[in-house]
Amino acid sequence: MPAAATASVNSSKREFSIEQTRNIGIAAHIDAGKTTTTERILFYSGVVHKMGEVHEGSAVTDWMEQERERGITITSAAISCNWTNATGPYSGIEHRVNIIDTPGHVDFTAEVERSLRVLDGAVAVFCAVAGVQPQSETVWRQMTKYRVPRIAFINKMDRVGADFFAAVESMKERLAAKAHPIFLPIGEEDGFSGMVDLAAMQAIIFDASDANGLSFETTEIPSDMLESAKKYHESLIEALADMDDTLAEKYLEGQDLTADDIRNSIRKATISLDFCPVIPGSAFKNKGVQVLLDSIVNYLPCPLDLPPMKGQDSRGAEVEVKADDSAGLAGLAFKLMNDSYVGKLVFFRVYSGELKKGTAVCNTRTGKTERISRLLLMKANDREDIEVAYSGDICAMVGARDVITGDTLCLKGKDLRLEPPTFPEPVISMSIEPKTSADRDKMTEGLERLSEEDPTFVVSVDEETGQTLINGMGELHLEIIRDRLFREFKVGADAGRPQIAYREAFGAACEGEGKFIRQMGEKSQYGDARIKVEPLERGAGVEVIDKTVDGAIPKEFIQPTLDGIIEAARNGLVAGYPVVDFRATLYGGSFDEVDSSETAFKMAGLFAFRDAMEKGAPLLLEPMMRVEVETPEEYQGDIMGDLNRRRGQILNVGSKAIIAQISALVPLAEMFGYSTTVRSLSKGRASYSMEPERFEEAPPNVVKTLKEKSYY
Repeated sequence: MPAAATASVNSSKREFSIEQTRNIGIAAHIDAGKTTTTERILFYSGVVHKMGEVHEGSAVTDWMEQERERGITITSAAISCNWTNATGPYSGIEHRVNIIDTPGHVDFTAEVERSLRVLDGAVAVFCAVAGVQPQSETVWRQMTKYRVPRIAFINKMDRVGADFFAAVESMKERLAAKAHPIFLPIGEEDGFSGMVDLAAMQAIIFDASDANGLSFETTEIPSDMLESAKKYHESLIEALADMDDTLAEKYLEGQDLTADDIRNSIRKATISLDFCPVIPGSAFKNKGVQVLLDSIVNYLPCPLDLPPMKGQDSRGAEVEVKADDSAGLAGLAFKLMNDSYVGKLVFFRVYSGELKKGTAVCNTRTGKTERISRLLLMKANDREDIEVAYSGDICAMVGARDVITGDTLCLKGKDLRLEPPTFPEPVISMSIEPKTSADRDKMTEGLERLSEEDPTFVVSVDEETGQTLINGMGELHLEIIRDRLFREFKVGADAGRPQIAYREAFGAACEGEGKFIRQMGEKSQYGDARIKVEPLERGAGVEVIDKTVDGAIPKEFIQPTLDGIIEAARNGLVAGYPVVDFRATLYGGSFDEVDSSETAFKMAGLFAFRDAMEKGAPLLLEPMMRVEVETPEEYQGDIMGDLNRRRGQILNVGSKAIIAQISALVPLAEMFGYSTTVRSLSKGRASYSMEPERFEEAPPNVVKTLKEKSYY
């Protein structure tokens, strides 16, 4: 049953109670139909009066020039709509649905990551022909990481080769998903004409004469589907009975189960992450989207259905943040966007309390106060001014200056840090040089603002050459950044070829000693540090710890020594790349009561690390990409041969109908320009996706080439 209104947590001024609020994301593999599904949701909920199309560049949530030109989503877009259910326990009750449409391309995975961090539920969109695709796996892992309840929408049921049940099976096999159909498709491909509601055991038949999909009829299940519907109805109830004792008791006693009994059980199981409802549809052909909207309200949680958000105070103690309008304000800044009209927009999820226009809030990272001059309800790149945002709301604020992604904003005096989203490290870089001194100033400002927006975009300067380097998640990522720099900030600049973000590591455990003895003017400097270094497994990170005893190094010089080790690790000895995955232990050294200083010990730590690396069989690591290619079978041999020539390791070869699915692990260095090659080899009929997998040791010829180019 719907949660009863709780006076203690809802402000009397709210238009929609917390129970009537749904914060959801639409996430999937590229080209599965996320943006088209979002467009249909906006049309049926009355936000827009004409459906936009991705291929025409008219989709509301794809508002950037680059998105409309390429037909892909690049930045997550927030938009709100209202929906009144036609079915289920919430029937006739209007709800507010806040939606974030996320990108599908792996280069923009950070947009998905930060969106899922603040959402209560998600719709995972799958292609009925391809089933689970590589980026489907990535977004599913991200949903699991943040414990986001989800619904699966099997889209493109109208396409040739559509197979609803095969798509559900691929979810179970590749995602280990607890996926269960709650609607069955009536027909497939051109014959997709309706759906069977397994909770109500009724059929929904689409009106073929209504191109907008507004008309449909609820009727008896067609006789040729009745047996299949009964089978899946029983299977659904048995699955729910394993998770819901009340439903199980009724079922075992032979009592009649109402449609709402089943729906309430689906809701409970979905919110507990024990169940994933699966719905067929065709967003492009306007079929099944109203059913999806009803299911979003019926089965995805409101903020009160989820455990309180957890944070920490300055002492590291756990603090709970409950959805309650009467509590003190607390929320998370999860996205920044530069707007040409209002300046910096900060997207904000309110977890507790109320945020009013003109309020002064505290950023607990900086300790500074930020005054919020305007509050906005976002509708993609349009916006609506609001006076107040309540618990559970997602809004944008104007006026906050010193705020970055992941900052906690709350009432002054509140001791709280909410967990920020985490982001992968960049794997590719490109040099960029301004054409004139005027361009240099504009470029500096543009890069600063773009790096504020995107945590996976990092700007650095090569210490040897003085070149400005932009670092990102892939070729497309850097191409979009460069394009925005030219268009939005009017920068004239030349960009170099993309470069790989290699890493270095220790091949063996070792020890190192560093002594810094210098005469600087009239003052001498003395520092002596000894360290042990152990390689750690890939992805473990860097640990630098102090285990000195008996005052071998005075306490005030310990941290400078550790800082020196960390600084030295930024430039390895193989080719000058950062050193990763090691534990460095400072265990000894010596000092001079007169000549020792923080500077001397920092340099001693730096020298000790370099000494250790010379003895530690240093390795060069290169980023490996998981590449998934889907191609007609006649081109399979050519494509596999090309991947082998690129030093690829073929991991798996599968097939679906006449399409071969090739999975391989390939060095990023070998993948430049691959899109042109794969089109050429398949006469334009193959498609591929690529995402970072891990770092592996580079072969000797790569090491030799990089050493020849390196200054180290």
